[in-house]
Amino acid sequence: MTTMPADNAQRYFVEDMTGKIRTLKYCVNGEWKESKTEKYMDCYNPSTGELIARTPCCTREEVESAIAAASAAFPEWSNTPVSKRVQVLYKMKGLIDENLEELTHLLAMEEGKKWDEAMGDILKVVEVVEFACGAPHLMKGESLMNCSTGYDTVLYHHPVGVFAGIAPWNFPAMIPHGWMTPICIATGNCMVLKAASFVPQSSMRMMELWKQAGLPDGVINVVTTSRAEAEILLEHPDIKGVSFVGSTKVGKHIYKTAAANGKRVQALCEAKNHALVLRDCKVKRTAMGIMNAFCGCAGERCMALPTIVVENAIADELIGYLKTFAAELKLGPAYDKSTGMGPVVNAGHREFVSQWIETGVQEGAELILDGRDAVVPGYENGFYIGPTIFDQVTEEMSVGREEIFGPVLCIKRVDSFEEGLKVMNNSRFANGSVIYTQNGYYARQFAKETDGGMVGVNVGIPVPLGIFGFTGHKESFFGDLHVMGKDGFAFFTETKVVTQTWFKEDGEVDEKVDTWDGTITSMPDKK
Repeated sequence: MTTMPADNAQRYFVEDMTGKIRTLKYCVNGEWKESKTEKYMDCYNPSTGELIARTPCCTREEVESAIAAASAAFPEWSNTPVSKRVQVLYKMKGLIDENLEELTHLLAMEEGKKWDEAMGDILKVVEVVEFACGAPHLMKGESLMNCSTGYDTVLYHHPVGVFAGIAPWNFPAMIPHGWMTPICIATGNCMVLKAASFVPQSSMRMMELWKQAGLPDGVINVVTTSRAEAEILLEHPDIKGVSFVGSTKVGKHIYKTAAANGKRVQALCEAKNHALVLRDCKVKRTAMGIMNAFCGCAGERCMALPTIVVENAIADELIGYLKTFAAELKLGPAYDKSTGMGPVVNAGHREFVSQWIETGVQEGAELILDGRDAVVPGYENGFYIGPTIFDQVTEEMSVGREEIFGPVLCIKRVDSFEEGLKVMNNSRFANGSVIYTQNGYYARQFAKETDGGMVGVNVGIPVPLGIFGFTGHKESFFGDLHVMGKDGFAFFTETKVVTQTWFKEDGEVDEKVDTWDGTITSMPDKK
């Protein structure tokens, strides 16, 4: 395991006398500081149930100091040539590679993802960092010489200023330091990052690596707060834009509040992704894909697959495979590489998921597999829930409409492609959608007609690479420009169009040059 040099190690926390519980700091202008707050938020190891850290609820003054540091850093950073800015990203990529094992263990310990999922969370940061290294090309504008006689026009992409990133707890590395940070700073902007209070350490460790990569002080600043202090980021005049991932209720509030204060917003919210399973699918292989899609990351991801709409002709056969595969899935601590599924993030979320399971029972869904009594020997205090499957879920049941964010699968039965597509498109969410079929015609029709923004054909988790956008729709997204891809570069830049002409000599009139009014001033002669 690679670690930082001793003089830089352990800068983001201090330990208590037991050596187990860390008191976390916040980072402003490149310096880790102990908060003056009297309120700290608890962070747990979900695999054991142990308290492992306390993170500060930074005060209003501390949040404002982060904004001030970013604002002060912006002029010099934005004027640094983009070819030099991306050198920091190249170094960051190397540092993540060098520290991959350590970062994976830290993320698994604080969030509960099993080992390969935690590593995937880190590697998605690398993916977007690599993409953002293309900023010298992707920031190039457009130009047209002689757009009107004697006049040339050039469009430039400019950095905007200071952005706020409000990150969720389910992807502690990928979202704050992949989706939000790399493109923001590559394009010359600065960032105030609100790390998720359940899982802040991965983000803080990443901040140490940005510093080690040579990022100037103040370009990225990391705080942890409650929602009350986060409101400052939505209203402060020095914040030019907000990138948010979280619930639809909060996302709507952020979109409304920040936009009313003149800020650009991308708010990625809840989902209830559906898969349409047709009778001609490869049933066993489909069941394997569905298991991974609804149990991966313990269901705690907005691209999970918590609902399948299956044709009656194969429903019982599919359910038989799902029950078999679920029985074979090994629950265990996140950092044990043999674990098949880790715990959920904390006790409160375990209770939240358990209440949803009870709601499904009360609504009349058929509970054919109940994971609420899951226990892992030796880890009895961990926050575990086993795979849970409901059959005979109808459109009237809230368990089949709302996001549960746990390893719970709802099965809806239909008789045809057309009926299934209608059921799926009735959802108020439209993040991802999937079809399992061997029929090319239905696959093409599905891709055309589904409301989902990210579509899988025999792919259970159709998350795109960072070169594409993460394109949710309906109540899964609020804003105009998505994260990653070309949208990401557009979100973090503004365009400036420059039109120019040049004179021959003082006093001379060039009769070939038009008088500019932004329109075509002459037409070619007709013959």
